[in-house]
Amino acid sequence: MFHGFTQETSDFFWELQFHNERPWFEAHRDSYRRALQEPFAALANETFDRFAALAPQREWTLHISRIYRDARRLFGRGPYKDHLWFSIQEGRDWGGVPSFWFELGAGDFGRGMGWWDVSAAQAAAYRRRIDADPARFEAVVRAVTADGRFSPMGELYRRPKRDVGEFLNPWYNCKHPGVGYRRPFGGEALSAELPALLARDFVLLLPYYEFLRDLSAL
Repeated sequence: MFHGFTQETSDFFWELQFHNERPWFEAHRDSYRRALQEPFAALANETFDRFAALAPQREWTLHISRIYRDARRLFGRGPYKDHLWFSIQEGRDWGGVPSFWFELGAGDFGRGMGWWDVSAAQAAAYRRRIDADPARFEAVVRAVTADGRFSPMGELYRRPKRDVGEFLNPWYNCKHPGVGYRRPFGGEALSAELPALLARDFVLLLPYYEFLRDLSAL
């Protein structure tokens, strides 16, 4: 059961940024397990169970990131990640389909829904779907951003595909459609209520997820 992260969680991440090397990590493995690995796994699994119960119409899968970086992609960095994330999606192709996500680092944490591995054909289909009924799309994204927390996330094209108005432009002209928000470490991250809050927010984002979902099969 998830009981909330602690200040030790943030402290471990900060220290890891300055000591990203195997000897330090091995010397602090107990702290890693206690403050990060075990509570993070508990959060991911409890959030998944709650969300799956609230959205039973889909067959969801859970993916929890490992703290170890891919040795083939270190690029001069240390062997350990300075953040952890988990995702909930249909199927096991993380990135290839829209997914709900939570990410935790030393100084902040975030949540949202996005689609990272988008082909040119899928991106074009996304824009065509918006063009076909911009009023419907605007209603969807206004609903998921109504409380002022969530906003569009995703790299924008250097040259916008089209000017569809100030509100819709960040949604329309993005390479990787997504929505999310981040907060400084603390608050909800320290609360045992975080799994329920995440599940509730993922349900809030379902209309935008449904808008993207069918496009991933193209």
